[in-house]
Amino acid sequence: MIASIIFSVLLIGGFGWFTVNILKIRSNILLGRELNRNDKPKERWKTMALVALGQKKMFARPIPALLHLGIYVAFVITQVELIEIITDGITGSHRIFMSSLGGFYTFVISIIEILSVAALIATIGFLSRRNILKLARFQKPEMKGFPTFDANMILCMELLLVTCIFTMNGADEALYLKGASHASHEAGSFGFAISSWVGPHLFGGFSVETLHILERIGWWGHWLMVLAFLNYLPYSKHFHILLAFPNTYYSNLEKKGKFTNMESVTNEVKLMLDPNADPFAAAPAEGAPQRFGAKDVTDLTWKNLMDAYTCTECGRCTSSCPANITGKKLSPRKIMMDTRDRMVELGEARRKNGKDFEDGKSLLGDYISEEEVWACTSCNACVQECPVNIDPLSIIVDLRRYLVMEESKVPVELTGMLTNIENNGAPWQFSQADRGNWIHED
Repeated sequence: MIASIIFSVLLIGGFGWFTVNILKIRSNILLGRELNRNDKPKERWKTMALVALGQKKMFARPIPALLHLGIYVAFVITQVELIEIITDGITGSHRIFMSSLGGFYTFVISIIEILSVAALIATIGFLSRRNILKLARFQKPEMKGFPTFDANMILCMELLLVTCIFTMNGADEALYLKGASHASHEAGSFGFAISSWVGPHLFGGFSVETLHILERIGWWGHWLMVLAFLNYLPYSKHFHILLAFPNTYYSNLEKKGKFTNMESVTNEVKLMLDPNADPFAAAPAEGAPQRFGAKDVTDLTWKNLMDAYTCTECGRCTSSCPANITGKKLSPRKIMMDTRDRMVELGEARRKNGKDFEDGKSLLGDYISEEEVWACTSCNACVQECPVNIDPLSIIVDLRRYLVMEESKVPVELTGMLTNIENNGAPWQFSQADRGNWIHED
């Protein structure tokens, strides 16, 4: 009875705190501007199915793709076992579905155990890639400190979770063989794929009392690790587990080379082209006029901010970025990480001080430098490589727009070209009338 009460308190507290953090994340994302991404629903569902559910873009790099697939499938399927754990925890029962499901129960738990072994192998592989092989994309400056700790923390939690699963099942198997399991007092075997071997070989020599303690340690350890993992997610890059699906659904379905038009500029152009237009029709009804481009996270769209929360920090974007490869300061991964950090900072400040609070900081300048913004070649390599369809380029372009249109800051290398385009309609320093003269040259 006491155990059921403790379990229920942890259940309510754990999921309650998770809900609080989800609402905070939602309010942070809504700091962004409105954006309509509800068109083409069939294409969006297809994109989500292929990219998020089917892991399509992951397989551009087969080795990490297979490792990730092992953890991904195990994570999804093992949630079935949580239904039984929660039911047992609340009611005080033990393997409540075993007697009613019979052989199907054995089959399901066996699949979960096989997938858990796959996840164990994958986790060891990922830890080795980060800490022994030290792949270059995990050693970039933006990965120092918490990002590296975060990645290793989650992997260690996964190791502990798998250990708890096999401690629970293995000890219970050994108890069943002795006719002392709470699931059945008849001597026999559960017949689970892995623990039917683990039980007698690793736990067979322990006393019944010790096995009961080990089984409880595994069971409670499993449950506590689930709650810990759940409530760590909102603070971790692994929140992409949840956001990958909506993020891919709301992907930009336009061609990658197509830039968005700024509504504020479009309205001005329409007014100039239509002599009968009302000059006040396009003006905002109240408040400050819309900023040209983006200086802070509030100037970006909610999709940009969702992208930032969905970033897995895998570094595929940065490892494919020609600017980064040639030694320039730009890292598309850092752009997303900085956007997320600034969004969290501003969101927390506004929850404490009111929705109109300004802390005097901005994304551009305090987090992302002008040098990073201008290093981008707009090639879309980062967008193409991202396994969850994140778009760092759209953020970079809006930051550039702000620098050019609001601050009149343009690199010296570009000023001559822009002047020529304005005066001559081309990047070259001669009039349009002379553009065809080259055909007359000998």
